Amino acid sequence: MKKASSNKQILVRALRTTQGQGIDVFAFFLFGSDVTRVADISRIERDDGDELKGFQRSEIKSHVKSIVDYLDSEKVLFPNAIILALGNEVEFRQSRGPIPENMVEVAQGGTLTIPVLPEGRRVAWIVDGQQRSLALAKSKNNRIPVPVIAFISPDIETQREQFILVNKAKPLPTRLINELLPEVDVLLPRDLASRKLPSELCNVLNRDPGSPFHKLIRRESVANNQQGVVVDSAVVDSIKRNLRPPMGALSQYKNSVETDTKAMYKTLLAYWSAVRDTFPDAWGRSPNTSRLMHSAGIKAMGALMDQIMLRADSTSNPEKEIRDSLTRIASHCRWTSGVWEGLNWRWNEIQSTTQHISRLSEHLIRLDRELSRPSR
Repeated sequence: MKKASSNKQILVRALRTTQGQGIDVFAFFLFGSDVTRVADISRIERDDGDELKGFQRSEIKSHVKSIVDYLDSEKVLFPNAIILALGNEVEFRQSRGPIPENMVEVAQGGTLTIPVLPEGRRVAWIVDGQQRSLALAKSKNNRIPVPVIAFISPDIETQREQFILVNKAKPLPTRLINELLPEVDVLLPRDLASRKLPSELCNVLNRDPGSPFHKLIRRESVANNQQGVVVDSAVVDSIKRNLRPPMGALSQYKNSVETDTKAMYKTLLAYWSAVRDTFPDAWGRSPNTSRLMHSAGIKAMGALMDQIMLRADSTSNPEKEIRDSLTRIASHCRWTSGVWEGLNWRWNEIQSTTQHISRLSEHLIRLDRELSRPSR
């Protein structure tokens, strides 16, 4: 490993191979303190035009400190590779020399030159290993040789794709993955692909001024959204249920040939606008003062949507049937005060647990079924 004396670039011994559609991939070592000298951390956020930028979550200080404590100890073993995306400004020069007989040529050796630029203009971005890289920069033991795998990709889309796929099996926040998924076009594993459409619909519900959820949904990229009262994962999970065939309210608009997202969104608008109008005193408030805006309330009302829409879609005026159905159960709901009859729960005792969500959902569905029967 050789650091250039000009301090404007770092030269390292590297191996180069190609993957995918001719993408250069490198393997090399850097001193721990040099990782954040050459690579920026692309934080997830939204710009003034509400466009998603970056992909990395915020620094977890306790996690970083625990890594620093380990790095500052004796006899440190650090074989975990940092994954970087590199811009086209890096330069690789292949070494010349005889090739040993019967050598498996899967990579070429050479030197990789990485420019060192100020923060925000660096030619590399950390795809995996953010917390480790921050710890390496803070450690007293900053001359640890750290393995690095890097690929050439200056575009944010490929970086997001790799970030999601690399971290799929790791305990990353579900909300972070959910928000990134709509920005990714790569072929995803089945479990991630099933979360992409609900997250896209959640995005639109939050951005559309005509949506009852306009700016009420908390997303990872908008940390300073004071209006946000609904956790995005609750909305995403609710929509996922609505998409399940054959009874899901949105499943009729999704098949193997095409997906009618406009019809899905129109249905979501009709139902949740009716929910807002039926419970105006409970809508848009903090979950601490309204369990309708709590994860449990959103998921339970999302479950009720399947049954109501099944009936509404068979009528000549679906929107009227939705509103009539919600009006019938309104007097039995205790979103902001009182005790739920049949459940014996005070309004603020409802929690975001599987048992509470299931029981509340079943209670609302049973109420709707009983109250919608024609009187004899």
